[in-house]
Amino acid sequence: MKLIVGLGNPGDRYQATRHNAGFWLVERFAADTRTGLRKDAKFQALVGRHEASGAWLMLPQSHMNLSGRPVQMLASFFRIAPADILVAHDELDFAPGVAKIKQGGSAAGHNGLKDISARLGSHDYWRLRIGIGHPGDRDAVTDFVLHKPSQEDRAAIDAAIGRALEVLPQMLAGDLQGAMLKLHTQGPAESAAAERPVKPEKPERPAKTAKAMDKPAKPGKEGLFGSLLKKFLPDTDPKRKK
Repeated sequence: MKLIVGLGNPGDRYQATRHNAGFWLVERFAADTRTGLRKDAKFQALVGRHEASGAWLMLPQSHMNLSGRPVQMLASFFRIAPADILVAHDELDFAPGVAKIKQGGSAAGHNGLKDISARLGSHDYWRLRIGIGHPGDRDAVTDFVLHKPSQEDRAAIDAAIGRALEVLPQMLAGDLQGAMLKLHTQGPAESAAAERPVKPEKPERPAKTAKAMDKPAKPGKEGLFGSLLKKFLPDTDPKRKK
């Protein structure tokens, strides 16, 4: 990989929205590797170079549906082929917590991918798809992606990004199949189970013994009528006879 692109919308208004999942991944990778991202007016993007691999990192600042122009300009300037480009983006078809890698294919309605494919004249670039879930209604998609995920969904998305970042060095080194195998075989359920602390089991209550169950009940109050009978009737209890 010679160019890693994170897709999203610029500005504080969109920073925490689902549509910016691609931004989140590249921003975390840049922070982890201490790669500075600086605004480049020529490319209309935040751009930095990963020192260890020499790959370029890019966050287009032209809004999602115009992401293709910055990508095409930088790729053309540095003569980077589509097959050497990785685009990280949000994926409606995957649940939060899922991340997968693939090469080529259609844009599946994603405006950022549509523009990149049109500008590059190719679908052969790689995609790192980060699941954000689906609202269940096509008409609600725009509103859904432009709003913040729930706290639970954001945690799942961040966990998926973390697993993707673990295999990114393999991709940069050219081991794409190895990276795919590692990422795709470690699903969200396995990771969650590995990270979830084990709760100590509560001790079971001891079963009641026959002796405890046969314990006689406490005598109740005799009442006025019982007291009078006891007073005037003869005592028939043999134990009390002398």
